[in-house]
Amino acid sequence: MSVGQKLKEYVTENRAGILNDLIFAALWVGIVSVLFEVAFPDAPTWAFYLCLAAGIPAYYGFFISLDIATKNQQQK
Repeated sequence: MSVGQKLKEYVTENRAGILNDLIFAALWVGIVSVLFEVAFPDAPTWAFYLCLAAGIPAYYGFFISLDIATKNQQQK
């Protein structure tokens, strides 16, 4: 199996997850960018990058809590 075939198979199997990841990342970067351009234009660059990096735990926290809420809803 070639690399292209493996990639196509992976994308086909994980299409919804990849799309969720992309949407979350685009929204997070967009919100942080607008926030720092409008509300805090004189903020240091390290604060901007720190807020961007905070998207990693925010991503996992959001999707883990969503998974827990979905499981709780299914149990009822």
